[in-house]
Amino acid sequence: MARIIGAIATSHTPTIGFAKDRRLENDPIWKPIFDAYAPIRAWLAEKRADVLLTIYNDHVTSFFFDHYSPFALGVDALYPPADEGGGARNVPPLPGAPELARSIATSLFAEEFDISFFRGKPIDHGCFSPLSMLADPDGTWPWKVLPLQVGVLQFPIPTARRCYRLGAALGRAIRAYPSDLNVVIVATGGLSHQVHGERCGFNNPEWDHQFLDLLETDPEALTTLTHAEYAERGGFEGAEVIMWLIMRGAMTERIRRLHRTYYLPSMTAIATAIYENDGEYPPAAPLREQLEGVERLAGTYPYTLERSAKAYRLNGFLHDLIIPEHREAFRRDADALMTARGLTVEEADLIRRLDWRGLIHFGVIFFVLEKLAAVVGVSNLHVYAAMRGQTLEEFQATRNAKIEYGVGARRGS
Repeated sequence: MARIIGAIATSHTPTIGFAKDRRLENDPIWKPIFDAYAPIRAWLAEKRADVLLTIYNDHVTSFFFDHYSPFALGVDALYPPADEGGGARNVPPLPGAPELARSIATSLFAEEFDISFFRGKPIDHGCFSPLSMLADPDGTWPWKVLPLQVGVLQFPIPTARRCYRLGAALGRAIRAYPSDLNVVIVATGGLSHQVHGERCGFNNPEWDHQFLDLLETDPEALTTLTHAEYAERGGFEGAEVIMWLIMRGAMTERIRRLHRTYYLPSMTAIATAIYENDGEYPPAAPLREQLEGVERLAGTYPYTLERSAKAYRLNGFLHDLIIPEHREAFRRDADALMTARGLTVEEADLIRRLDWRGLIHFGVIFFVLEKLAAVVGVSNLHVYAAMRGQTLEEFQATRNAKIEYGVGARRGS
């Protein structure tokens, strides 16, 4: 079974990555930052961490407000550094832990935490800034990373109590994972700072230390504060420290602090800490698997995260048929477009033959198939009939009315 071997708390200001990239470890102003991370590096190596479940917020880089989720779990195998306007940092992509992510996702939904998932997105300094201090990768990293992005920039956002409860559910989900893994929970963000408005530059070291004390000894007290109260004490952007309560909720009631630092060089108070469990977890009630028994439904293929991962490229190709330029290129020369988009021989053959049932078996979701059907000029009913291995006439004989329809505005549009 997977084990939570401890937790790390760390600020994620871009200041940290700036110092690392410019090799400022001997500069008196920057040296305290490097000194703060040295014990964490040593602890991770000693504990042989396999996965760092890293809680962070994106800074309007890969997540924009056209679709903004409170909690988004990365389910990818690789996470490259994001370009935040001045070019991406010269660090290798972080390896993901998709199998663990899928298991955690299933457990969280069973506990009624309805989170979203992301794939194909680079990660900004919210993750890379502190993590790059914990290793000197030469093409690879010594551990995998499971990113959990928390939407804390557009209100309403999750409450501190919701974050704490999510952490408890995350802890149960990790401990239920059947493989032998050493998992570390990493909470990023904060501490006190504000970067907008006339209050820009606000800091409150007294609150920062009080927050760190309460996080360790009385996290429940922190769950009672509103976002406005967090902003009053630690600056508006400093209110992102509610993410640290996710980490704390995944730990046992009592924890043991091994390391803690605090440094305020300029705009953001930079803190680091290491915690280990100092108690036992309460017994977890067994969760009822929502898809248990679905395998008995012949001809039924739930669109799970596993199927999504397998056919992600092909689903994306078919989804893009909603884009007029992509659609017209498909009509002009489908083979050339499929080659340009990197489809495999098998994937291209399934589309070329309009093998509707084969596409479903491969992992394509029906709702991009109906887009393909609209482009090639057949109705949804043709697709339904093919699913059952019937002609259109045979299928319509099983319906109450003989009708045809599709999602296209008009045939051939």
